[in-house]
Amino acid sequence: QKNSCVLPEDLKNFYLMTDGFEMTWSVKTDDTPMPLGSMVINSISKLCRLGGSSMYTLPSAPTLADLEDDTDEEGNGDKPEKPHFDSRSLIFELDPCNGNGKVCLVYKHAEPVVSPDTEIWFLDRALYWHFLTKTFTAYYRLLITHLGLPQWQYAFTSYGVSPQAKQWFNMYKPITINTALLSEEADSFVNKLDPNKVFKSKNKTPVLKKKQPPQPPGSQKSHTSMTSAKTSSLAGNSSRK
Repeated sequence: QKNSCVLPEDLKNFYLMTDGFEMTWSVKTDDTPMPLGSMVINSISKLCRLGGSSMYTLPSAPTLADLEDDTDEEGNGDKPEKPHFDSRSLIFELDPCNGNGKVCLVYKHAEPVVSPDTEIWFLDRALYWHFLTKTFTAYYRLLITHLGLPQWQYAFTSYGVSPQAKQWFNMYKPITINTALLSEEADSFVNKLDPNKVFKSKNKTPVLKKKQPPQPPGSQKSHTSMTSAKTSSLAGNSSRK
C-alpha cells in the first residue's frame, strides 16, 4: 500500500508461508569451519525500495536517479529493457548478496500506474543491471541450484564470476560453471568405448601336436631285460662255436 503496488502471486505465497528465508553453510579447512554458501530472501520489513531516497541527509545530495541517462540502451531483440532508478521503475531489494551486489524485484513500468508485471534483476557493484528471471519461483530455483555459492549471480553477467569464486564452483558445482564447455566440446565427453570390440572373442586355430602313446613303466624294464637276454644268448652261441 505504501508503494501502490501488488506483490506477484508467487512471492506473495512465499511470504504467506515464511517471512523471508536465510540459510548458510560452511566448509572445514584445517578443522576450522569457514562460512561459504549463503541463500537469503529478505523479510517484508527488509524489502526496501532502492533509489527512492537520498543516501545522505543533505537536501541536494545525489541519488541513484541521478545516474539515469536518456541515451541508455533500451531493450531490443533478445535483450530486455533495463530498469530505471527514477520514477519509471519500482525496485525492491530481495538479497544483499553479502555486499557483492543486489538481487532486486523490479516493476519496470510504474507510470502512470504500476504494472503488476515483475522481473528479477541483479545489480552489480558497478551499478549495472543484469537480467536473471521473469518470476520469483524461477529465481528461487536458481538460488537453490547454485547452493548460494559466493558471487553465483555473476555467472549470469557478461564478465562471469571471479577466479576465486570459480574455484568454489569447480569444487561444488562443476557442471554449472562448465556449461559452455559441455556444449562446445560435447564429443570429448562421449564414451567411445565399443564393448563389442573389447570383448570380441578371438578365433585361434588350434595347433595339433602328435602325441606319442604313453608307455607303461614296466615296458621299459622288460625291453631292457629282453635286450640283455638276447645279448647273453648270442655270447653263449659264439663261445660254443
